[in-house]
Amino acid sequence: MRVILMTGKGGVGKTSVAAATGLRCSELGYRTLVLSTDPAHSLADSFDLELGHSPKQIKPNLWGAELDALMELEGNWGAVKRYITQVLQARGLDGVQAEELAILPGMDEIFGLVRMKRHYDEGEYDVLIIDSAPTGTALRLLSLPEVGGWYMRRFYKPLQNVSAVLRPLVEPLFRPIAGFSLPDKEVMDAPYEFYLQIEALETILTDPKKTSVRLVTNPERMVIKESLRAHAYLSLYNVSTDLVIANRVIPEQVNDPFFEKWKQSQKVHKQEIYDNFHPLPVKEVPLYSEELCGLAALERLKDTLYKDEDPSKVYYEENTLRVVQKDQNYSLEIYLPGIPKEQIQLNKTGDELNVRIGNHRRNLVLPQSLAALKPSGAKIEDDYLKISFN
Repeated sequence: MRVILMTGKGGVGKTSVAAATGLRCSELGYRTLVLSTDPAHSLADSFDLELGHSPKQIKPNLWGAELDALMELEGNWGAVKRYITQVLQARGLDGVQAEELAILPGMDEIFGLVRMKRHYDEGEYDVLIIDSAPTGTALRLLSLPEVGGWYMRRFYKPLQNVSAVLRPLVEPLFRPIAGFSLPDKEVMDAPYEFYLQIEALETILTDPKKTSVRLVTNPERMVIKESLRAHAYLSLYNVSTDLVIANRVIPEQVNDPFFEKWKQSQKVHKQEIYDNFHPLPVKEVPLYSEELCGLAALERLKDTLYKDEDPSKVYYEENTLRVVQKDQNYSLEIYLPGIPKEQIQLNKTGDELNVRIGNHRRNLVLPQSLAALKPSGAKIEDDYLKISFN
């Protein structure tokens, strides 16, 4: 299965691009699912059709769906939900409040990952197009396999083992005092089983032949800066970006004086997109005179974007992480375009290297060739963070 994730700052038009990409893939004979994991869904509005949690056929070879976090919660983590509800009710909350609060913050992001993995395993579709949440939320989603693994290895698995031993001894004393039971084996096992699914998905997300991110941006300063940061963070998580789509470019034939300053500004920022994202390919989409809503409008966008091309192809294959040996020295190189060295923090513990940029962190398990060595220096060169070991 080919997986394409569309992301970008909120309001740049990524949903329309995702829908148009799905149209073209289905036209080429690929069984295609366009899945929205954005909590504020707009995919149904883009197709101008009613969509729900289960895939609905839109036309031959094309299906659409909008993730329902409540349904995913019940289907994948029902035991945990019921236990959290029981705890909250014991603390005095009524049934409705307890059930609502049982959905912990960020759960919809986790369920988006699990839903992707399920479709990948089932193999019912040839192409899966994810209309993801705006950039920040999407990046947190992509970091979950890495961050989740760190917590699971260090904290949850030992806690799970201790709980299995202590529960029969403590439960008779605990329930009369607290008013609810200790979590049973089903509840304790669910998060770890969940994590195993997410960990398995990481191999799919980091395979550039299977998965690509496509950044949708506008020729505006703030939007470009967020897109550049997103590109760097995606590289940090070893997720490949293969295409940038510059959307809502004012056409040359627009001569109204009101738009003249906008056109001049866009001309400058459009060139910045080509320069700053090089060597990634860039596609331009004009600002249309009407809202892109419904199949007819999406057909126009599809023709503008792809013409006779196959959107499922890999437009550019990035090498975001590599180990280089020169004589007896090694270097770990991470592709971090546009990130100044002073924003990067490094720390090595055992066989892991912690890389932090702002509030984004990745724990890299080092290959054996580097695990026993000590970092001796780091520099930014040709958009790569190059860490020397000796």
